[in-house]
Formats: sequence, structure tokens, C-alpha cells
Amino acid sequence: MTIQIGQKIPDISLKIATPEGAKTIQTSELFKDKKSIVFALPGAFTPLCSARHLPEFAAKKAALNAAGIDQIICLSVNDSFVMQAWAENLNVVRSIIMLCDGNSELTNALGMSIDLSTHGLGIRSKRYAMIVEDNVVTYFEVEETPGTCTVSSAEHFENFLTKKN
Repeated sequence: MTIQIGQKIPDISLKIATPEGAKTIQTSELFKDKKSIVFALPGAFTPLCSARHLPEFAAKKAALNAAGIDQIICLSVNDSFVMQAWAENLNVVRSIIMLCDGNSELTNALGMSIDLSTHGLGIRSKRYAMIVEDNVVTYFEVEETPGTCTVSSAEHFENFLTKKN
């Protein structure tokens, strides 16, 4: 079942990629007392994710912070080593929290898994984005296909938050 607006994020232990190495964190602690944008994507180093999705959120970080967002989190079904290398490659180490869902635990719990085996990627995450306020989903958008980035884009969220405030 897909998570719904008004529901709490499942409390799961995951890794965050940091320059000092992987750090274990509970999702309940990550989202506690914060307003967060979480954007999920099919995989690190994939074309659309690398060319647009992640860099756009890093570029719009200041505007999103000014609109009330405390942290921006990139979620992918990848391990912490890949996520760290990707963050370094795109120079987003200090601006975006790289949340590693290597075993797809959170992705499955949210109902956001997609089978991309026909593309050689296995089980991954659908492309989506949400606002989480103190562990509760308050806004949620899912792309129709993993190859599009419209309702989960930083521009979409900047426009939404600007209109809302």
C-alpha cells in the first residue's frame, strides 16, 4: 500500500552517506522536528537523476530553505558508497542529505518500489517527492514514469511552496 498524506513515515534504520563514511540513522530521528523535502529516484549516476533531478535540488536549496524547508533528502535504492561517490561527483555533499536505502526497506514500506529488471536495474524506487513535517507526510507527488521529472522536481516544489506561503 502506498503511503498517504497524513501518515507517519515508517521508523526504519538506514544509512546516510557522509564524507566521513556511512552513518546509521533512524528515520524517526532524521525527520524529527523538521520540515523536509524527500525526493526519490531510480538510481545514482543514471542519466536523468544526474543531469537534472539531484543537481536541480542542490541549485534551489537556498530558495527552498527560504520557503520553510529545513532539509533536502535524496533517497535511492543504492548503497552508501555509491551515494557518497555520486554526491562528490555532482558536488552536492554539503547541500543534500543522501539517504541510502540499499535493501529497499523504506521504499517497500512506502509502497514505492518499481521493478526495473528489464533495464538491468532490478527493484528500485519510483521517482517521487514529498514533504515530511515532523515524521508526517504533508504533500506527496509521484511521477507517472521513472523517466519523467516534473511533479517531483525542485522547480515544482519551489513553485508549490512559494504559492503556499
